[in-house]
Amino acid sequence: MFQPDLFVCDEGSTVLDLPAVLERLAGISDRPRYTFMVLNLIAKAAGPSGRAGPYVKDADRRVPVRDWLSDAMVPMAQRDPKRRATTAAVRDELSRSGDLPADPAEAHAIIDAEVRRRVLRSGRCSVSRAVSDLVKAGLVRRHYQGYRVDHQNRGAQREAVYTLTPQAAHALGARR
Repeated sequence: MFQPDLFVCDEGSTVLDLPAVLERLAGISDRPRYTFMVLNLIAKAAGPSGRAGPYVKDADRRVPVRDWLSDAMVPMAQRDPKRRATTAAVRDELSRSGDLPADPAEAHAIIDAEVRRRVLRSGRCSVSRAVSDLVKAGLVRRHYQGYRVDHQNRGAQREAVYTLTPQAAHALGARR
């Protein structure tokens, strides 16, 4: 089952090119560049089938598609002032609790690991918002697959599956 499209786009009548995709995202999304990057990553994970998820093979492990996307987007948060503020907050929390080691290299590694964990958690939310914008734009369909049956709603050990629409696949030059 697919998430119902509340913003009807007649897929058969319009052929989109890349500038049209960008224009559509600019009109729908608060963060069109981020959303476009997520669309490109979905296309990369989807391959020729046009479907990404519920898991993506990353090196030798299977990762839920949303986790893979948020991990891929982590470098975008490196220069963000919020990232520097999070680093300072983590350093402060660890030093107040007495969990910050005296060795600077070890302390740096612990701080980096905690900051990365927090960034990935917030990244999952950002990816979900971007995918919601892609669904509204008619470029991606989303459903959940898992434990018992496929379902349009998440929960109960179901993971997201993202499917490129034919328009999006054509605009991105993906083969389907």
